Amino acid sequence: RVGGVVVAVGNKKLMDSEGLVLGGDSVQYITEVHNNAHTCVLVAIGGELAGALAISDPIRPESGGVIAALNQMHIECHLVTGDNWGTAKAIAHELGIAMVEAEVCPAGKAARVRELQKGIGCRYHPGEPRGVAMVGDGVNDSPALAAADVGMAIGAGTDVAIEAADFVLMRSDLQDVLTAIHLSRTTFNRIRLNYIWAMVYNILGIPLAAGVLYPLLHWTLPPWLAGGAMAFSSISVVCSSLALRTYRPPKGVSRDKRLRYINVK
Repeated sequence: RVGGVVVAVGNKKLMDSEGLVLGGDSVQYITEVHNNAHTCVLVAIGGELAGALAISDPIRPESGGVIAALNQMHIECHLVTGDNWGTAKAIAHELGIAMVEAEVCPAGKAARVRELQKGIGCRYHPGEPRGVAMVGDGVNDSPALAAADVGMAIGAGTDVAIEAADFVLMRSDLQDVLTAIHLSRTTFNRIRLNYIWAMVYNILGIPLAAGVLYPLLHWTLPPWLAGGAMAFSSISVVCSSLALRTYRPPKGVSRDKRLRYINVK
């Protein structure tokens, strides 16, 4: 109340709860605003509509390229937002996101993450459990960031979101999401390579050191050579791991909204 007069500022749901009936022109204006990927904030004074504000949160220039790259990497993308359906669908269409959830509360976002982890509502291979990563920057995103297998917070976001996330994109650039995924896959592949190399090396080396060739060739591996070979096995694995220091991130995505292609190989 302001000076004894009830003032309401919010979306259409709030106006409906206040018993405010919107006219045809107002509804048409709200629809146009939502279709243009804007959020409409209504202002009512004394039970009558006094004004409407169109607010937009500009899409990051790299967003389209990042979404296209994630699709190319066979990573399913979902847009889960608290905005209205009109705005959500317009943004999803502009970015090329097929799966959209709108008008979702903070607890609903966390619940949606848990559903996706069980494969519920997924576009590809529904019903199969999977890992889910969540990218967000606001207070409303913090429950979902905590519920996800990997929570990624935007560096310029709120402190609550940063605390709830597993790691932070310090440059506030969504392209770092691609770098994080690409680096994790590269590291995991290197771990696999090290395991395979060490296994093959020891499968061949241990029998030689035990004298498996002695009955045929009357030859056995000297202890000093066997010890050196064992040390070489450890050194080779360490050197293979250190090769990750030469890692180079994937090429930058296009920041032109008309171009959404990236080569992440």
